[in-house]
Amino acid sequence: MAFIGIVSDKLNEENYENWKECLESYLKSQGLWGIVSGEEKEPPQSDKNQYDLWVKNNAKALHALQISCGAHSIAKFGGNQSAKYQWDRLAEKFPAPLPQGSGCLLRQGESNVFQYDKLYRKIEKGKVEEVKEFLRENPNALREKITLKDDTALHVAVMAGRTDIVKVLVEMMGKEELEMKNDMGETAFSIATINESRKMVEDMVEKNSNLLTLKNRYGAIPVVVASLFSAKEMVRYLYQITPKEILNPETEDRSGATLLTSLIADGIFDLAISLVKTYPKLGVTEDINNNYAIKLLAHKPSAFMSSKSFVFWKRWIYDSCIKISNRELEGEKISKGELRRDLESNTMQHQRPSDVRGSLMNFIWKLTKRFEFKHIHDAKLQHDQAVELLKCIFKEIPKLSNQQLETIGLDKAIYDAIKHGMFEFIDEIIELYPEIIWRKDKKGRTLFANVIVLRQEKIFNHVFRLGEKQRITLLRHDIFRNNFLHLAAKLSPPSRLDHISGAALQMQRELQWFEELRRILPPKFEEELNENNRTPASLFSHEHKELMKEGEKWMKNNAASCMVVATLISAVMFTSAFTVPGGIDEKTGSPIFLRSNAFLVFVIANSLSLFSSSTSVLVFLGVLTSHYAEKDFLQSLPAKSILGLFTLFFSIVTMMVAFGSAIFITLQERLAWVSIPVIILSTVPIAFFTLLQFPLLIEMLVSTYCCRIFDIPQTKLK
Repeated sequence: MAFIGIVSDKLNEENYENWKECLESYLKSQGLWGIVSGEEKEPPQSDKNQYDLWVKNNAKALHALQISCGAHSIAKFGGNQSAKYQWDRLAEKFPAPLPQGSGCLLRQGESNVFQYDKLYRKIEKGKVEEVKEFLRENPNALREKITLKDDTALHVAVMAGRTDIVKVLVEMMGKEELEMKNDMGETAFSIATINESRKMVEDMVEKNSNLLTLKNRYGAIPVVVASLFSAKEMVRYLYQITPKEILNPETEDRSGATLLTSLIADGIFDLAISLVKTYPKLGVTEDINNNYAIKLLAHKPSAFMSSKSFVFWKRWIYDSCIKISNRELEGEKISKGELRRDLESNTMQHQRPSDVRGSLMNFIWKLTKRFEFKHIHDAKLQHDQAVELLKCIFKEIPKLSNQQLETIGLDKAIYDAIKHGMFEFIDEIIELYPEIIWRKDKKGRTLFANVIVLRQEKIFNHVFRLGEKQRITLLRHDIFRNNFLHLAAKLSPPSRLDHISGAALQMQRELQWFEELRRILPPKFEEELNENNRTPASLFSHEHKELMKEGEKWMKNNAASCMVVATLISAVMFTSAFTVPGGIDEKTGSPIFLRSNAFLVFVIANSLSLFSSSTSVLVFLGVLTSHYAEKDFLQSLPAKSILGLFTLFFSIVTMMVAFGSAIFITLQERLAWVSIPVIILSTVPIAFFTLLQFPLLIEMLVSTYCCRIFDIPQTKLK
């Protein structure tokens, strides 16, 4: 609550005006308002005393801003350290409300107010002839701004979607008049691109081609504006006709870099590839928002295969049946017929020649069309285009100096890519810039070290196969003297644990990572101390203290719940063993249906259910009375839980079998048909238990016995 004493509440979407007044009063009381308002200009560095004082006051004002609106809000405006810059950006983000009494459409004026009102309404209603007549009588109205937003008649016609009126206005207006902007800095042409009004755009460009390079108040040219509003078809059209010179990064203009980042954000990768191939340096050039293409790609995991999880048959179609051609990578659309031929030819490459193949392919293609699986093709196209764009951008990385790599934020981009599990990103940068594996970030951690910290096993497996290089990279330490085993001892990021059921299995996963690395790292790593005088083992215990408590609680609660069910089943099965269906023969003391097959099923099922439920009770009792040491979570506790859940599940199934056979024995002579629906209904509890608990049992089995984190040889590094 550090903002208390400066403002009453931290900045949010609703309180900007009150927040602004409070902070302004505070800054004035501290003599800092001149810094924020711009009245106190930054003095030259030659005047050391004045410059140092200005830097100090700017830092104070910036700190007040940071703690008053939160780091998240300030972070959106980039790393600019000017208090005035941050203040102005906030003012743009939260525009001042209109004064009370201001009209929603009309500019407050004299006699022409009603004339403009009429013009506005005629344009809105699409009355072309009446608009022409009005403009013949009032030719100056073409240049007048007829709304409070400073919109001209052309702006209004474009926003109303009146193509015929726009054509009339464009014919009547001069070139300069087409360049008029509203209070948002947008020309009517720019608005037309947002609305994807192709005919309007063509009419205006034909009259004045300079419109293609006019920037709005944020410094964005029309093709960038269209991209920001996801007008994809308009972007493709504008890209073809926009002068390429304005996109050249060799000039001071940053429109090319801004267009590239906009295309990436909007997923228009074919144009992005074309742009980078034309101007390779755009991939490492800053845009008007202080962003870089490499940074945006690292934050767009949806563009890569690593973020997708197809079911097996979709994955087969993705891997074996679809191959993206160079034509498609460059943005050329192919017909359904061509797509079918590609699918057939690609699949045939993976199959032996046979008469059945053609029928199989026809079936696959019909199935694909029937269920509209074209999205698999589109997904692969996007993934391949994103990888191709990475290749184009990374070709420039080796040409940059260390200072330039720092400037473009390469280390942060790599970290973010690892965090999102984007192994394609890491694959490409290692292939095109192998020396990246030696590069350290500000914490002294290599790419490999961050892979361990962020628990990305797929990337680890790939990097580990580099050969002799990994032997050296694994022996590095960070600035805190942490070796790689220390890093494995740290708690995983929440995003890597959230998909694992239960704290106990999360703890097991953490232990598996630690143990796997301990097997391949030199033994001396286990005894090394970091900056805090902790060995990897002691650091693991410290970092996982809370998770271990939660794991113990989760395991005990689960065991207690299952134990109650198992106990009830044991009691019921034990009782039913002495109250057999059909009763006892009074003369012989034997069950009446002793020779019946159904009775034999009942006895066997009853016995199995009793034995398995009793076993389950004892196993869960062992779970409840366990010591819950760290190593127990690796295999002992999960193994007991697996046995307990399996025997419980088996006891429920056999109990239902015993119940069904008992019903059949009782009703077989008179109402045998009733036993059928009853037996069917008896499967409902089994189904419920399967849905609720069986996935957990499978997950435990896989994580305990069938899963190896690293797909690498288990050999120690010397």
